Amino acid sequence: MASDAVPSRLPTLTPLNIPKQPDVVSRPRANSKPKPRSTVDPVLRNALRYTISAREYETLHKYVLSRSRLLKKRMPSVNTVEKYMEGGSTRRGSFADRDGNNTKGRGKATGGGPSRGDTYNARAIRDSLRVFIATGIGMKAYETVMARLQAQKEAAAPKKKQPFYKSSGLRLSLSLSTILLLYRLLFRFLNRLRVHLLDPSAAPFRSRNPRTSQTLTSPYAPAIGAGLAGLALGIYPSQQLRVTVAIAAIFRALEFGWNLFEDEGLIWGWKARAGGKGMVKRERPWWWGSWMLQPLASGQLLHATLFDRDCSPVSFVDFIWKSSTAYIHSAPKNLPAGVKWPDPWEIADNLAQMAKLNWPSFVSPTLFPDQPTLPSSLTALAPLTAQAHPLIASLSCATLHPSDPSCLRTYLTFWVRSFPRMGRFFLLFYSVLMLPRYKLLYNSPLYLLNRLISKVLRISTFTTGAISTAWASICFFQTWFPRTFLPTQRFFLGGFLAGLWAWVERKDGRSVFLYSARTSVDSLWKVGVKRRWWRAMKGGDVWVFVLALAITGAVYERDARAIRESRDRKCISWIRGAEYRDWGLEEDEEEELRSKEE
Repeated sequence: MASDAVPSRLPTLTPLNIPKQPDVVSRPRANSKPKPRSTVDPVLRNALRYTISAREYETLHKYVLSRSRLLKKRMPSVNTVEKYMEGGSTRRGSFADRDGNNTKGRGKATGGGPSRGDTYNARAIRDSLRVFIATGIGMKAYETVMARLQAQKEAAAPKKKQPFYKSSGLRLSLSLSTILLLYRLLFRFLNRLRVHLLDPSAAPFRSRNPRTSQTLTSPYAPAIGAGLAGLALGIYPSQQLRVTVAIAAIFRALEFGWNLFEDEGLIWGWKARAGGKGMVKRERPWWWGSWMLQPLASGQLLHATLFDRDCSPVSFVDFIWKSSTAYIHSAPKNLPAGVKWPDPWEIADNLAQMAKLNWPSFVSPTLFPDQPTLPSSLTALAPLTAQAHPLIASLSCATLHPSDPSCLRTYLTFWVRSFPRMGRFFLLFYSVLMLPRYKLLYNSPLYLLNRLISKVLRISTFTTGAISTAWASICFFQTWFPRTFLPTQRFFLGGFLAGLWAWVERKDGRSVFLYSARTSVDSLWKVGVKRRWWRAMKGGDVWVFVLALAITGAVYERDARAIRESRDRKCISWIRGAEYRDWGLEEDEEEELRSKEE
């Protein structure tokens, strides 16, 4: 009785009243008014469709809503939501959805039949909205974290706030969600158009327009045409992020195209089988790999860092400066007041000026205190060269290692100082990356530790060797080359030699090599525009992104196995509007089963 007097503290939830589907009635009389077929509110029904699917609501109801007695009583059942989303109608799926069921494998991505009242357009809009919201939240979190990390700098130089509709986070979210929505709609429309044109009733149109029909009925037309959705990347302002996305996309697309050509024998050719029966593809040479990109990328980046500072990646170069303590010296503690010590970028600028002056020799101010020892354009190096050893003969050596006249000893000192530091850094970095594989650490700890240590040793050797060789090549060329022989181009040659250390990490360093290649392409394009080797095209990065989408779609349509990673194949399938499934792998399994049955 006492419990009845105490008021309940549980919140009272108003039950969600979803109209049920009316019963089927007999045909009304002529005098009676026709009854509405369904009392479903179309606005609420579309809002539900664009928010959550029936299958997702079933999962939510199973694992969340059904666990609470209060929510279970108040929330509608799964069957009620399904009938409500269907709208009380029993119309068949659309023409494209029926076509999608008759295709194989990746053709299912054209929009397989709607499941439980879920249409292709509803899935496209729902996924686009989710991409918009998720990207917006991610960008807001990123901006908040960066603002906290740079609080002191922002306090010294406060930034002017932009309107919300001009914020980069909003425009990035809008751009990505629009790309997804347009890609799905274009892909579905072109697929339906292709099916209509292949129908026998469209024979007169095909005979009147043979070229147009041949283009639109090509199996690659939907994939290539849907790539025009990439124009929505232009919603995002023309900043470095947009260029980076475009370069990354075209690199990935060219990689898929290379794999396709290689699988079809267009790269290495064919050879006769042993015995002369049939042909077989030639194998890729054992020395061929992505590591070959690193020498070219390193040479270009080193040359751009010295002669085109505004076209070089600042964060990438700053990492090199911090890792070059044997060649880039900090200011001494007893530096007199009023004397400016050159920073790393000033040292790089003066090295470039030395190359333009054909590498002048070094005159020691200790031996000749009353004579000018530096050219007028290199006076910023006076604090460094003033303490240089008198036995040093070249000005570059007096700048890079003023206290030690031996270039070889400085090179070995760099290895002794930098290799342990690099090892500690990469050990921490790859240990964090292996945290998701804690199960493997529990089951096979020795295997994982051995793999981690070998990875750290290889990448540390590659990084230390590349940076040390880039610096040591300046001294080497100064010693063995004439002063007027390739005075500026020798930086590219030194970077090329530094990139050859990629051979050490050729098996597992593919991501590092591709990152260097993408950074080098971006820098090379900026250098070419600056020096007027070519003209910049307004919105050119957007068209590069469109080309990347078209190439990726065509390769996936031709042979999904050319996209090696299963994760990438699943992403492409989802972008096309199908489920997050690896259709290419399922096709291979079906073909194997058929071959076994035969």
